Amino acid sequence: MSEHQPQSPRQPVSTSRSRGVFVGREKELAELTAALEDALAGQGRLVMLVGEPGIGKTRTAQELAELAEQRGAQVLWGRCYEDEGAPPYWPWVQPLRDCVQQAGAEQLTEEMGRGAAAIAEIIPEIHGKLPNLETPPALEADAARFRLFDSITAFLKNVARRQPLMLVLDDLHWADRSSLLLLEFVAREIGASRLLLVGAYRDMEGSRRHPLSQTLGALVREQLFHRVQLDGLTQQEVGELVEGSAGITLTPDATEVIHKRTDGNPFFVGEVTRQVTLENITEVQGWATIIPEGVRDAIGRRLNRLSEQCNQMLTTASVVGREFEFRLLNSLMGDITEDQLLAAMDQAVGAHMIEELPQSVGLYQFTHALIQETLSEELSTTRRVRLHARIAEALEAMYGDDVEAHAAELAHHFAEAQIELGADKLARYSLMAGERALASYAYEDALAHFERGLVARDITLSGTEAAPDEEAAALLFGMARAQSATVEALQLVEVFATLSRAFEYYAEAGNVALAVAAAEFPMAPPAYRIPGVAQLMARALTLVPADSHEAGRLLSRYGGVLGVAECDYGGAQQALARATAIARREGDVPLEVQTLTYAAVVSGMHLQWQESVDNGLRAIELATGDENPFSEVFSRYWTAQGLLNMGDLDAARPHALVLRDLVERRSTPRLLASRGFVPVTWLSCLEGDWTAGREYSDRGLELAPLNPQLLFPRVLLEHETGETAQGKIYLERFLESRRRAGPDRFLTSARTSMAIAALARITGVPDRLEIAEATAEADLSVQSVTPNFAMYAKAGLALLAVQKGDQSAAEEHYTYLLGQRGMMIWTVSSVDRLLGLLSQTMGNLDQAVSHFEDALSFCHKAGYRPELAWTCCDYADTLGPRAAEGDRAKATSLLEESLAISTELGMRPLMKRVTERLEQIQAQPSKASAYPDGLTQREVEVLALVAAGKSNADIAQVLVISPNTVIRHVSNILAKTGSANRTEAARYATRHGLAE
Repeated sequence: MSEHQPQSPRQPVSTSRSRGVFVGREKELAELTAALEDALAGQGRLVMLVGEPGIGKTRTAQELAELAEQRGAQVLWGRCYEDEGAPPYWPWVQPLRDCVQQAGAEQLTEEMGRGAAAIAEIIPEIHGKLPNLETPPALEADAARFRLFDSITAFLKNVARRQPLMLVLDDLHWADRSSLLLLEFVAREIGASRLLLVGAYRDMEGSRRHPLSQTLGALVREQLFHRVQLDGLTQQEVGELVEGSAGITLTPDATEVIHKRTDGNPFFVGEVTRQVTLENITEVQGWATIIPEGVRDAIGRRLNRLSEQCNQMLTTASVVGREFEFRLLNSLMGDITEDQLLAAMDQAVGAHMIEELPQSVGLYQFTHALIQETLSEELSTTRRVRLHARIAEALEAMYGDDVEAHAAELAHHFAEAQIELGADKLARYSLMAGERALASYAYEDALAHFERGLVARDITLSGTEAAPDEEAAALLFGMARAQSATVEALQLVEVFATLSRAFEYYAEAGNVALAVAAAEFPMAPPAYRIPGVAQLMARALTLVPADSHEAGRLLSRYGGVLGVAECDYGGAQQALARATAIARREGDVPLEVQTLTYAAVVSGMHLQWQESVDNGLRAIELATGDENPFSEVFSRYWTAQGLLNMGDLDAARPHALVLRDLVERRSTPRLLASRGFVPVTWLSCLEGDWTAGREYSDRGLELAPLNPQLLFPRVLLEHETGETAQGKIYLERFLESRRRAGPDRFLTSARTSMAIAALARITGVPDRLEIAEATAEADLSVQSVTPNFAMYAKAGLALLAVQKGDQSAAEEHYTYLLGQRGMMIWTVSSVDRLLGLLSQTMGNLDQAVSHFEDALSFCHKAGYRPELAWTCCDYADTLGPRAAEGDRAKATSLLEESLAISTELGMRPLMKRVTERLEQIQAQPSKASAYPDGLTQREVEVLALVAAGKSNADIAQVLVISPNTVIRHVSNILAKTGSANRTEAARYATRHGLAE
């Protein structure tokens, strides 16, 4: 069985009589009907039918399908295949193929749109309807798979828009991992569609390690998910089933015996009922002893009634699979004639052991998986191996020149017959099957095929030696590509080792095309530091003409690796400039966009923020919509990040929101999608919208639970708002991401010192400072650490120096950070405020005041209100010991402003800190105010704006304070100056020289 199955799914026949009697299940059908009604009303649903083998999952789905058809819905079926050998996405291929066969070219074009080319990679029949489809552009592994998933999802939703759709996926306990990932993707997208997804699986198969368990764990969080457990029939329902199916009315005692022996399992009841006759039904004790102890015994009894040739045919078919073709069996059973084989098959059909499938002549299936399992397990190992050998050779001959399309099926049978047939063909078909799985983005299946091929060739899966020949190199290259899409970051070094083994063979053999393909393969983002990547790409560049298109493709990625992983800014700029020139000469816009995106990454990592933004904006401007997700996401990501660093929140917001929308479309690979939530989370925290910050970080962490760029602002957010217990939970997750980091360790470690030091400032509790210091020192000791990561480490150490009052360290970090004035470091601090704190620690209070003034201007202009609140507090702390003329009044004004902002934003630790400082100032001997009638510095600022005719809203915007705070200040001003209204207050300001 497998790819020689019919060209459309086998939807069960539509009449209740041909399907047999259906009893019970009223409660379950009510739940299913409710889900169907929701889907018909445009609220898509996912329902899972769960139960033991034979409990009636498929039969219940058939009953629901009949109701759906009566309500005008289209019903499509897909079934998973138990054994290896099915093509990737087999349960999806069947209903999709049926859709394609039923639709005309115009309808397909309308409903598939640009996704037709992607779907055609797993449904070749589309080319017959749409012969002019262009091959979709090559993408990275995750990007390509997500393009396929997004295209299929959009197609199904469009089909359901034309006519409500019920899609049944049966036997999901046998589904391949790729099919389950597609199920997760589709399920998240159908909420606003007329699509009902119905899955069925055996609950006994769902162990924690089973791939289905992972999928169910992901789906259970979706609101549209509903699980329907099917248990055994009641004793009364068992009697109704026997009477309806066998025409026998059981006595209460007989019904009780059958119910106890079968636990109400409908399939078991049917098998047992076949042993009961009208002659023995009245003799309860006599016929009850006929009832077998297990259903396998019941199946065995039925097999014993069949002829030897029929049993021989069924046994052979059981090794082929759940489904099988007459022509294959005919070639395998050479000792009987075709007529004899047909007679044997007719006998098996009459005994309800197998059934002929509709819509395809000569295709059969066992009526239940347990029948096939019983037959197969009765075979000895030797006989089973020999049968697999005969099946493999028969299929090979039957497929002829079309063996590649059936490679997975052939590989399965050659693997089972390896002892008999050797490893040569197993390796050959495993390679073919792996490449076909890669082409359809079924990476888990591909990995299994490539590994099996290498084991068959007795080639180690790990190591450094070059591939011995072309086939081995192809297997290694395939395995590396499959691994890169399935392994964690920790294992990427091993993936690169595998890739290198293939590259070495191609380079030595002079196969330049494949050597370049291996070298430019985007195994990981450039920030992942994998030793040897840059060197391999440099070698690949020596294999191609310096100005060729191939060189341009290599140089684009090489520039990113040089600038980030190797910290070679100059070399990166040269490589990227050459790649850009080649892309423009060749008219390759996606390559130019990709190169500009890498340039934005490199510039940002080297703290050239304006350059990074310029490159990102140029990439966005050139984009046509055909770019790979890396370019689409990172051009926006680095543009938003650069603008936020430079304090331009308003310019950054559109890019952050576009990234959010990209993720909400779910057309972006999962790991990239989690990055898409970073700028909008960061932006929300910078402006003090903690609710949005929590929401966006939650959504990103659903996709990547240990993403340090999302955990970092969340840790600070929870502590800023006084949610210490919750903050500690996120801190532990953040530190866990640091412990688990591999080639991507700088993404976490560089922020670790900042996070811990910032928490000490917020909470006043100096916890884990030794971890912060050790991590920062370790990062800075790495020769190739990029300036961006180095600045994070230095910022952490600078905060630690302030915490400890270490003047010498403060001087060192002050000099380093001075060149980054006017910038924001994530949600931790503006560089200017940090310079002010360092100057304060160094004892240079006048210098500190200058930096704090710059920090105030930066925060006012940027609209970073939490940072403004901290700046006001830290600035006031400097003015106290300086004690210059007017410092006390200004400190009081700053603290009042800090308290107003922190109170409005719910920054409880800062509120407590500021309140304590205000109490200390008030407890000190009072000096005459620098302004008349006891006006504070902030009140004078507000009064000047009142005199200028500004409204409360205008004043709030200018001073970056809330309207309520303005109202309070105006009330105080009127009281202190004895003014009845704003006009009199303006005259007062003019008389005292306080108007602008």
